[in-house]
Amino acid sequence: MPAMTEYTSRGPTSLQPPEDITGGLFGWGRNIVRSYPLATDALLAAALLALCTAWLVKSPFADVRAGVVQTALIATVAARRWRPSFVFLIACAIAFAQWLMGFPLLGDGALLIGLYTVAAHEPRIRALAAAGLLEAGVIMAAVKWVPAGSVTHSLLFLTATVIAALFSGLTVASGSRYLAWMDQQATIAAAAERTRIARELHDIVSHSLSVVITLADAAVVVSRSDPDREVMAEVSQAGRQALTDMRAMLGVLRTDEGPADLAPQPGVPELSVLLERVRATGLAVDFDTAGAPFPIGAAAGLTVYRIVQEALTNTIRHAGAGRARVSIRYDAPLMEVRVADDGAAAGPDGHQGHGIDGMRERAALHHGTLSAGPAPGGGWLVSAVLRLDSRAEAVAT
Repeated sequence: MPAMTEYTSRGPTSLQPPEDITGGLFGWGRNIVRSYPLATDALLAAALLALCTAWLVKSPFADVRAGVVQTALIATVAARRWRPSFVFLIACAIAFAQWLMGFPLLGDGALLIGLYTVAAHEPRIRALAAAGLLEAGVIMAAVKWVPAGSVTHSLLFLTATVIAALFSGLTVASGSRYLAWMDQQATIAAAAERTRIARELHDIVSHSLSVVITLADAAVVVSRSDPDREVMAEVSQAGRQALTDMRAMLGVLRTDEGPADLAPQPGVPELSVLLERVRATGLAVDFDTAGAPFPIGAAAGLTVYRIVQEALTNTIRHAGAGRARVSIRYDAPLMEVRVADDGAAAGPDGHQGHGIDGMRERAALHHGTLSAGPAPGGGWLVSAVLRLDSRAEAVAT
């Protein structure tokens, strides 16, 4: 999956670190080191001590003093994650004492491990300072012991090891920051996806249940058969309970991801079907358009559909209206959507909740605005203006 967030008409896809970073042998080793850092470092120090002791036994510098100094040097490897800079300074002090005593040790490789640790876990300025300090030790060692046959060759060889340790640590630090960023982006994407699912669920289910409740209430009024009245009353009550349960679930969902709906998402052409369904509840709905229609993307079409759907659902549920009007005005690149009714200016909940918030979020995706409130001549008005130029559409889709 790509490293950057991918936006589609269904919302942002979930972000996960690439498989070649988190999977396989690398991922397994990384998890082991993170889970048992002290044990891993102790094992590394023990292996390094065994190797360096085997070298020391066969060297002309083999004695108890050299063994103690080398053990002390390598012991810093086991504690390198505790306080990297402080532990590195301790290792440098031990190495300086070794230099004064006048014998080289293979265990000096612990200094390179210390530098690597500082570069990987400390700020870059500390890593550069540690590299400078170790380079001073390189000059002293190259001049005193000439490990590569000449001072120049020795200086070049030892400097190369310092640079390699420094850049290895900096590379690991960069990789860790990248993985942390990916984790953060994955969290953000998951939260956005939960919000998208909650908004879609509210728009679809709330509208359908409101229509069912309205039809059931109407059937209760017109039915002359008592058994039928009782059945339809139960249907209405069940629908209201379902709405209550759905709102409670949305509170959790807005704070995992089901299978994607493969059916095409509705748009402006499907508004006629929506309006017929609303008219079946007894609410008269007029529809008109103005201006020259221009092509809009699927995401913009879905936004227009959902705004009209939610506004009419609120009219059915709260306003007690007898007539509503849906108007769409095209003025490229702007598209205005208005839903007005002649009902009460505010229902039991003031027309507030996830519905209006969701409509505002949808409008904002297209660099648009949405207002909802009492209409100047009475009733309730929802008005949205979307900017559907190429730049806005690129952000939305």
